[in-house]
Amino acid sequence: MTNRPAPPHDGNAPAMDEEADERGFFAEQAPKSASLKKSDLLPRDEKQAHYHGHRDRLRARYREHGDAALADYEILELLLFRLIPRRDTKPIAKALIERFGNLAGVFGAPAALLQEVNGVGEAVAHDLKLVSTVAHRMLKSELRGKQVLSSWSSVIDYCHAAMAYEAREQFRILFLDKRNALIADEVQGRGTVDHTPVYPREVVRRALELSATAIILVHNHPSGDPTPSRADIDMTKTIIDTAKPLGITVHDHIIIGKEGHASLKGLRLI
Repeated sequence: MTNRPAPPHDGNAPAMDEEADERGFFAEQAPKSASLKKSDLLPRDEKQAHYHGHRDRLRARYREHGDAALADYEILELLLFRLIPRRDTKPIAKALIERFGNLAGVFGAPAALLQEVNGVGEAVAHDLKLVSTVAHRMLKSELRGKQVLSSWSSVIDYCHAAMAYEAREQFRILFLDKRNALIADEVQGRGTVDHTPVYPREVVRRALELSATAIILVHNHPSGDPTPSRADIDMTKTIIDTAKPLGITVHDHIIIGKEGHASLKGLRLI
């Protein structure tokens, strides 16, 4: 090896051995790599996935004690675990409950409004609406083949699930046969936040097409208050007067709101 001349000495700084300086440089780097922890080698999202243990504990609590042991937002969390596998869903569940009030409000909300909550994309919103549809179908199946008038609580539950959280008024008719069993359930019209056009002749015509001998009128109040208006009462009486000569009975007119329901027959308004 050929000897290399030493670098010129700066009079203001002490002379340094070049080899010692290089050894010191590499010696400083070694401890950094040696001190790396296993967690430092994980992807960023895995290091921050602190929610995995929380998910296991929540599932175990549900498995051992059922839904009574969980708050509404925790029930929603259990569902969101499957819809959003790589994110902490607790804040999302709480934000949904805060925005829409309760579980019924979350599942009844339009998909567009669900997507306004941070963390809820189009796919998640549609999956939540699918759960809502399944619940509606289950409640509706409880009415099939049964005498509706003897299953009144099931009728109310179904109508509330289907209509209470609609953003616009809709007018629904339950068509019944001579045994008062459900033939069909149809939405006859959709309107604005406080009005739906109803045509008594069209109501009666559809009942005749289905060979229905009785009907139950249902509509919702998006304001949440199910108190019937004068227009609601007058419209119901007009339909009764139109249907009666043709052998079609109007059993009731139910108004659905977020805060409950009102029966015009129960209120002795018809």
